[in-house]
Amino acid sequence: MIRAAALVLSLPLVAGLSGCGPVPVHQAEASCLRDAELAARPRGSVAVGAIGGGGSTHAAGRVELELSSDYLRGRDPSSVFNSCVQRRSGEFPTRALADQPGWRG
Repeated sequence: MIRAAALVLSLPLVAGLSGCGPVPVHQAEASCLRDAELAARPRGSVAVGAIGGGGSTHAAGRVELELSSDYLRGRDPSSVFNSCVQRRSGEFPTRALADQPGWRG
């Protein structure tokens, strides 16, 4: 009886993990471009504005910075891309990073 209960409890876990398998290589290449871009340089934005109402106005601002550990370690974006594609798809990339559509190296 205990074995049957353990099997029933583990089925949702197995069903959830079944969607975590390899993805097609073209899909991995597209999603790994972002990792390569963040390895090449950080991304960020700055927003500045004024908020007013009721006779008073004050400045408001926001800074967003996205920084990867690959960038901090000085990893080569091509290496980051290749290992990402292999990890996600189980295959080597079909084209080098420099030849990928959308790469702004």
